[in-house]
Amino acid sequence: MTGGGNTTEITYFILLGFSDFPRILAVLFAVFLLIYILTLTWNLGLIILIRMDSHLHTPMYFFPSNLSFIDVCYVTSTAPKMLSNFFQEQQTITFVGCAVQYFVFSTMGLSESCLMTTMAYDRYTAICNPLLYSSVMSPTLCIQMVLGSYLAALSASISELCALFQLHFCGLNVIDHFFCDMPQLLVLSCTDTLFVNLLTAILTMIFGIINAFIIVISYGFIVMSIMKITSANGRSKAFNTCASHLTAVSLFYTSGIFVYLSSSSGGSSSFDRFASVFYTVVIPMLNPLIYSLRNKEIKDALKRLQKKRWYC
Repeated sequence: MTGGGNTTEITYFILLGFSDFPRILAVLFAVFLLIYILTLTWNLGLIILIRMDSHLHTPMYFFPSNLSFIDVCYVTSTAPKMLSNFFQEQQTITFVGCAVQYFVFSTMGLSESCLMTTMAYDRYTAICNPLLYSSVMSPTLCIQMVLGSYLAALSASISELCALFQLHFCGLNVIDHFFCDMPQLLVLSCTDTLFVNLLTAILTMIFGIINAFIIVISYGFIVMSIMKITSANGRSKAFNTCASHLTAVSLFYTSGIFVYLSSSSGGSSSFDRFASVFYTVVIPMLNPLIYSLRNKEIKDALKRLQKKRWYC
């Protein structure tokens, strides 16, 4: 901390993390480390598999490979710092480090929200306009949609970061969480946070509510198209095409809404912190499983890869 006049400017924060569970710290560390390793392994494995197998060079797998990349960055923005703090007496993070962590976390989270919407449009086109799918979902359009997702999220996160640097922090510097999140930071600010709160509300409206609304509308048309299919086998195939994405979207939005509604006041109970672990660490681990476990083409690609290794 640095002094200036009658106020003390905060230059670092103390992350309490899970320090209120001293008896099970070793267990929590082992569990979270395992989850982090599995998240990296499964997501990077899916990216490499899609990259190596030419049969998977389609929009249906181009988007999940980008989702895996986002999830790797997303979980890495919080997990390493959380794990390194488990056995440190002073669990500190500098103000700049805190801002960078939130910037990466926010960018990846908003990118995932946009990408989920993009994937909903992909599924809508595949089921509602199957004959035009190849021409509509061209490689150029797919790349543009993914880049658009990244750029929109990046622009929003930069605006949040600029607003965050306008705040001043003095007095209490303890964050009752395992990473730097906006609600907890706003509580510690000793300046007016009205503008930041308004900006956060607008971004939540754009990236949360509007994206979710587009996804719901897309699935409304998808359901109507599926109901028009006469054969049971056709309906089942169409449903399976959307099942993975619908599962991932449901997990992403329900957990996110729950966590941010419960922590909107800036507080963070033990339950909120464990719920945040599910939102920030567990879901990125589950996503590659959701998109690959029941996917025949992914399984076939794995078999082809194993045959290549066997012949080599």
